Amino acid sequence: MPNPFDQESARLALGWMQPAQAQKHVTFNEALRRLDHLVQLTVEAFDAETPPDTPDEGGIWALGAEPAGAWAGQSGALAAWAEGGWLFLEPRPGWRAACGTDLRLWSGDAWLRPDLPELDGLPGLGVNTSHDATN
Repeated sequence: MPNPFDQESARLALGWMQPAQAQKHVTFNEALRRLDHLVQLTVEAFDAETPPDTPDEGGIWALGAEPAGAWAGQSGALAAWAEGGWLFLEPRPGWRAACGTDLRLWSGDAWLRPDLPELDGLPGLGVNTSHDATN
């Protein structure tokens, strides 16, 4: 059985407020900051290696194998620009991210494109039924 006093949540690593904790708003705001970046995850680029000169607030980059500069040592992390600095988040297996129409899944080692069926050139598509001349 998990310890209710563990320091963070299992899925998103959100910090728990502890009994008698001073400045609870700091822990709560950090959890909101993480949620703001991770829910409906969209990134500026996959396999990014070099930080942008002027990142937009809330921008997120999925880092590649050998990131440089302010991202050095953060291989595979998500780099989020928040309140004038970099926030590094570790993706968990199964997380989905999109960059425009490029959808990828985190395998635990890399952002991979899902194996989706080819939908171009279908003879027809039935909505809640089989395809026929009416549907």
